[in-house]
Amino acid sequence: MAKPKVLVTRRWPDAVEARLCENFDAVLNRGDKPLTETEIREALQSYDAILPTVTDKVSSKALDVTNPQTRILANYGVGYNHIDMGKAADHGMMVTNTPDVLSECTADIAMTLMLMVARRAGEGERELRAGQWDGWRPTHLVGTKVSGKVLGIVGFGRIGQEMARRAHFGFGMKIVVFNRSSVASEVLAQFNAVQVDTMEDLMPLCDFVSLHCPGGVSNRNLINARLLDLMKPDAFLINTARGEVIDELALTSALMFDTIGGAALDVFEGEPRINPNLLQCDNLVMLPHLGSATREAREAMGFRVLDNLTDFFEGRDPRDRVN
Repeated sequence: MAKPKVLVTRRWPDAVEARLCENFDAVLNRGDKPLTETEIREALQSYDAILPTVTDKVSSKALDVTNPQTRILANYGVGYNHIDMGKAADHGMMVTNTPDVLSECTADIAMTLMLMVARRAGEGERELRAGQWDGWRPTHLVGTKVSGKVLGIVGFGRIGQEMARRAHFGFGMKIVVFNRSSVASEVLAQFNAVQVDTMEDLMPLCDFVSLHCPGGVSNRNLINARLLDLMKPDAFLINTARGEVIDELALTSALMFDTIGGAALDVFEGEPRINPNLLQCDNLVMLPHLGSATREAREAMGFRVLDNLTDFFEGRDPRDRVN
């Protein structure tokens, strides 16, 4: 029996690509450039499965095909707001993702960003590399203590809970949670956390606010000027979720006028394009979407895709099905 024909839209870790080529008739994107909507549309007519990433815009336009050959979109990553789920469902395409395996590493990056912005690490490195450091002095790049402070977590799923674990047990932070649904009391109790009803309740309480909620239309510009105005003037905002969750114009204004202490971002709206105004903000730390960027996590994500594909083509329901 012929192996299912699958398209891998970006380069993946070598070990995962090797296994894919063993188990499937896999075509690799050796140029490692995001596919255009036209290329995705053409691929839908030729492959049994497409394995997209966050950089592949599997939009309504890309899915505007008749009788596609593709039966499953096995997404490499936990977020899938880059896929038009309604249009995929219209074609009868299954969509899967890769939860769990990147939660710890993404929480590690969120902690990294929080520590960097609190202790002004980005400013310090830029100063050193520019040859501008003139020695230790008591008032130089004075930052903010993290231990014992209040951390607000927006979205208390797997990654949010891993963030709480690190902050509470590692730094003695007090955890306040906003989540669209009620969090089980035993889960909150693990971190001595308190859940509040609204974002308006959360923002004024926190020294740090870390975003771990889904992207997509429902959360676009969730963090807007009104909510930023509710933050303490020395509080910090951290985002490892999706770029569109923050109104970047409002954030730029808050940073430039020092109405909040600072921010730290791993994701951006329209990435890899970065709003040039953000680049002017010294009280902002930026990383190039490194949340899951460890060898362990990226390999585990790929093997999770393989598990989902194997289940699908062998007639089982994949455990990570999202539609």
